[in-house]
Amino acid sequence: MKTGFSQSVTMGPSKPWLATVLPVLNEENHIEACLNSLLRQSLPANEHMIFVMDGGSTDATKEIVQSMMCNLDGDKHPTLVYHENPGRFVPHARNLAMQHLPESITHVLEFNGHIEADVDHLLKMKTTWNRLEIDHPEIAGLGCRVVGYESDDNVVESILDATLKNPLGGSSGQFAVFNREGQTNVPAFTLHRRSALEAVGGWDEAFLTSQDSDLSMRLIKQGFTLFRTPEVVVKMRRRTSFKSWFLMSHRYGFWRTKILLKHPSRVVLREFLPLFGLLGTIALLLLEPTYCIFPIGLYATVLTISGVSNLKKGITHLIGVPFALVLLHVGFSLGLVDGLLRQGGASRDR
Repeated sequence: MKTGFSQSVTMGPSKPWLATVLPVLNEENHIEACLNSLLRQSLPANEHMIFVMDGGSTDATKEIVQSMMCNLDGDKHPTLVYHENPGRFVPHARNLAMQHLPESITHVLEFNGHIEADVDHLLKMKTTWNRLEIDHPEIAGLGCRVVGYESDDNVVESILDATLKNPLGGSSGQFAVFNREGQTNVPAFTLHRRSALEAVGGWDEAFLTSQDSDLSMRLIKQGFTLFRTPEVVVKMRRRTSFKSWFLMSHRYGFWRTKILLKHPSRVVLREFLPLFGLLGTIALLLLEPTYCIFPIGLYATVLTISGVSNLKKGITHLIGVPFALVLLHVGFSLGLVDGLLRQGGASRDR
């Protein structure tokens, strides 16, 4: 196991120890709220800086960020930096940001342009890190809990948030629902130790999605440990259409296959249950069609229960949650198979 990494996150009064890195692409609807949540942190401004890495936005994202930069008070706000990201994608953005970090930066926080953090987010991360590091000097990352927005502005977004809270729609990854602090293989929006990132070569740019899962597996293989805490939360915007939800589900399934080909130990059986169910039903259909009624009936019953459990939110959720679950299961299962057949490409679900 790696040792000798103990370094509590306390810095001098004038040098930042933390850099938050935001890969963005066409985030004009959310980037201002996202950055404001970081600029208003209770963590002293001189301890923190923010890197916005733009992958070629064609909307007003760049103008919004630059306008905010011009209106910052250097004594009250952390430094805000804007960079073009020629590589376009998330892993390229994070690796590029690493090349521009000041020497004083010892920790890097993963973020994106459509999430927001509470005002004490960074301070809680710092406090939790220092506490965990006492018994775990090899700690390389600390993740948080991800929740959706409690908003009725977009019915589809509300349905998808309810779907992710459903046992049939949740996961052990970024959207995991958990209530206890502890070690994990997949922390979300992670505070990383810079030296640990450098020790494993940063993010693998071959993974346009799931690069965090790959990074986590490589860190663990090097003897580092990763933690997550439910006491620190970010609010994340969900997809706002069923089409983008289906495409996202397919993308996650596709890249999950790529992860498993590189890291077989990352297998989680429950993720394959929809695929096994689909293949089993097809087999029954070919061999003995009358038996298909049993798996189909069971699946329909479970979907109905999922819808009824959301009835208090209205008829839209009664129907929408089961529909979203079907899209998730079919999209993810097709993606798992597709990942065996094709190379990866750009996502089309945002």
